[in-house]
Amino acid sequence: MTTSLFSETEERQELRTQVAKLAGKYGREWFTAKARAGEKTTELWLELGKNGYLGINVPEEYGGGGGGIGDIAAVCEELAAQGCPMLLMVVSPAICGTVITKYGTEAQKQRWLPGLCDGTSTMAFAITEPDAGTNTHNITTTARRDGDEWVLSGQKIWISGVDEADHVLVVARTEDARTGKVKPVLLVVPTDAKGFEFHHIPVEMVSPEKQFQVFIDDVRLPADALVGDENGGLVQLFAGLNPERIMAASFSTGLARYALRQATAYAKERTVFKAPIGSHQAIAHPLAQSHIEIEMARLMTQKAAALYDDGDEAAAGEAANMAKYAAAEAACDAVDRAVQTHGGYGASQEYGMAGLLVAVRVGRIAPVSREMILNFVAMHSLGLPKSY
Repeated sequence: MTTSLFSETEERQELRTQVAKLAGKYGREWFTAKARAGEKTTELWLELGKNGYLGINVPEEYGGGGGGIGDIAAVCEELAAQGCPMLLMVVSPAICGTVITKYGTEAQKQRWLPGLCDGTSTMAFAITEPDAGTNTHNITTTARRDGDEWVLSGQKIWISGVDEADHVLVVARTEDARTGKVKPVLLVVPTDAKGFEFHHIPVEMVSPEKQFQVFIDDVRLPADALVGDENGGLVQLFAGLNPERIMAASFSTGLARYALRQATAYAKERTVFKAPIGSHQAIAHPLAQSHIEIEMARLMTQKAAALYDDGDEAAAGEAANMAKYAAAEAACDAVDRAVQTHGGYGASQEYGMAGLLVAVRVGRIAPVSREMILNFVAMHSLGLPKSY
């Protein structure tokens, strides 16, 4: 039957069920309590690793589950849907794990992937710079050869989870590419390397995972810190960026589902004017609209993941950008409607709706802004002239 084409496999559905069950043991109250106390959610992270969920997209020979981006995206979504959004899921197994799996040497895979899979090690990802923003071609973090070593210098900003990562996968450019088009190289840098420093950036978001500005001052690295070909170019970089967009979409749809579930439950039980407020169309219709928007975003995310896992890079890039855009919009609307449904309680810590506002709003900005996605779609999907 053709309807089966629009259903996930039984294995994927069971994966979602089990991850939701695991995350549900912890829940939103536990998650926010940890975040507000400045503590980490290490217990949940390690249990995810123990059960094989962190590395489900990594080949089995390196400790993973042998699945694809669609599987790790499902894990990310279900965690967020239980009120436990794990930002490092986007970075460590999805971006870094994918890049190393695709372009790392056998020794690099053996060295780094098992820890990413079982949760005993995490890897951050550093591409954004203070003066480059979304213009990756303007990055100035430079890698130059010095004998058998690499010397790395520059700055990065808005880098997630550096304080709990053992290594950072840094996007730099080679010395001879300082001018002209970017010629990116990918280097794994230990967070305790001499010359590597990071400073916390306070943000108005309830999350145990913090943001940092990174300073890299002539950090010396061995030759095997380079992942992939020195002349591999943007192809290697986008091996990580398309999964990042897919994961960001799953992060958003998971949070949207959580907010909608909480709002719906409240609308069923809260009685004003002798009837549950959910019986009024002014409440019911916006929530129904969010359900539709979320499901559309989820479908586009699943399409993007399927295209990526099938190796259709061009189509996957377009779909991943669309999925990230649609999911961020759906999440912002869902959380705003959830706050409104709760009335005054929407601003309370007790119900936790207001704490989601910043978390989902960031989805319109990172990892790529909605404006740059619209630029991409206008140019590549519609064939309109480049506007920037």
